[in-house]
Parts: sequence; structure tokens; C-alpha cells
Amino acid sequence: MLERMHFAIIQEVDREGSLTAAANKLCLTQSALSHSMIKLEQQLGTNIWLREGRSLRLTQAGQYLLAVANRLLPQLTLAEERLRQFAQGERGTLRIGMECHPCYQWLLKVVSPYLADWPDVDVDVKQKFQFGGIGALFGFEIDMLVTPDPLYKPGLMFQPVFDYEQVLVVSKNHKLRNVPHVEPEQLTEETLITYPVDIDRLDVYTHFLLPAGISPKSHKPIETTDIMLQMVASGRGVAALPRWLVNESQAKFDVVPVRLGKNGIYKKIYLGIREQDNDIDYLTAFIRLAAGSSKKDDSGSTNKVI
Repeated sequence: MLERMHFAIIQEVDREGSLTAAANKLCLTQSALSHSMIKLEQQLGTNIWLREGRSLRLTQAGQYLLAVANRLLPQLTLAEERLRQFAQGERGTLRIGMECHPCYQWLLKVVSPYLADWPDVDVDVKQKFQFGGIGALFGFEIDMLVTPDPLYKPGLMFQPVFDYEQVLVVSKNHKLRNVPHVEPEQLTEETLITYPVDIDRLDVYTHFLLPAGISPKSHKPIETTDIMLQMVASGRGVAALPRWLVNESQAKFDVVPVRLGKNGIYKKIYLGIREQDNDIDYLTAFIRLAAGSSKKDDSGSTNKVI
């Protein structure tokens, strides 16, 4: 009764907004697509869409089928790809999702020796997910998630691979450059530059500013790390970044790291995978390699390197 094409049609109509656009995407005629879905509705005994003028609105049954399609189709696509790789003697592709904006520098350091050790494995990196990082793991969009904020849910497992300190980054001419640490109140007259993510996912807010009931003078989201550091170096604001990243950037940018609070803010980066994939050798090899990469930061403690 329910076939893969039905799920694909429901998903594409939701994405494209019309039967005509979905039919073009699936290389079907609109007539064939409509006939297939009308027949399915008759078999199921319920409507999938309600027609409102020229637009379609999913019924409760349709919304349920769309949710199933979003879970099922990526798994089928992955299964087909894996079987094709087995048939051709390939190992596969490691699809890595990133929830850590400054982690690309670390990723390059890990991927280079990894590709040398595993020449028959490709690596693909994704930063935008249909359902967020955890949803991308459950939905088989990715095979591994790099995140500082793991959610321990049944079916997933997380391995910490390094520790780091989150610090305030200021220019070499900034009034806070020589203080032993900053307090939240000292940021009330500052422009805080961050990556463009929700405030509840920014450690400088959740672990430093919000508990003190403090807000910066203004908040400026910037996508790229280099532009962020250029802005800080030119006195356009301050930022919060991992200490190791600031240390590595000081040769290129005139910036200084300053501890956030007397005790500092310390975090971990985790690699998350599906429990069922824990026996995939090239996947677990990446985790071992990532966990083995370490160096010392300026505080003298051994930290895993992003």
C-alpha cells in the first residue's frame, strides 16, 4: 500500500509547495502524481491534503506521513549508498555535522592524517541541518556530530575528545587587555561579537552574562572567525572564543585573550554517533584520532585541540 514514491511525493510537495513543482522535481507528470496520491487516499480511507484554492494543506494524517518520510527516506538513501559502496569495494563516506563554528581549524588537523590512514573513505562536512544536529543524527543526514552541548538520548552516544577554555577576546589596545579576568558588569558598555546562533547556545551568555543579569551594550552576529577577529582587532567590539584559537590567531591578528570570570569557563567538545554505528571501523577510527590530538594552552593545562 504505502510505497517509497508516496513518501517522496509528500516530502517534495511540502518542500516545493505545489503538485506541479513536486512532479517536476520527481520527473513525473502532474497527472501521474495526482492519480497516485488519490489512489493512496482511497486505500487509506483518509485525506492527505486539504485543497485551499491553489495551495495544499496537510491533514493530520498527511503531517504524520511527512514525519515518517523525513525519517525514512534518508535511511533508505543511506542504505542504498552503503550497499553500492559494498558492491564496488568502497568503504563509504563519513558525514560530519558541525555545531561548533570555530571547529573547522581542528577538523583540518584531524582530517588530513585520517584521509591518509583511510584512503578508501571520503569525508563530507555539513553545518546546516533540516532538524538540528541531534535530529540530523537520528534522521541519518550525518554520521557524526561535533558539538559542545551533547543531548544524551537513547540510541546516541557521545565521546569527549578535548577540553578548552572559553575566553574574552579584546584588541591589544583595549582597556581590559591586562586585567587578570573580566566580570560580567565590565561588558555592559561593549559590543559583543558572536557567531550567528541562538543566545541560549552561546556560552558567554549562558555561563557568564545571563546568570548575572547582564547584557552587553549591543550584540553583533558574524559568520566567519577571521572577520570576527578583524573586527575585534580594529576595536569594533569584543568576542568570546576558545583560548587555543585565540593563541593560534595572535600571529595574524592583534588580539589578546582574557579569562571570563575568576574561575574561567571550561567546556568540552564531543563527537556524537548513533549507537548502532559503534562497530563501523572507519567511524570509530576518526574518534580515536580526534581524541588523541592534544596540546598545551597558555594556562599550562593539556587541552584537546579543536
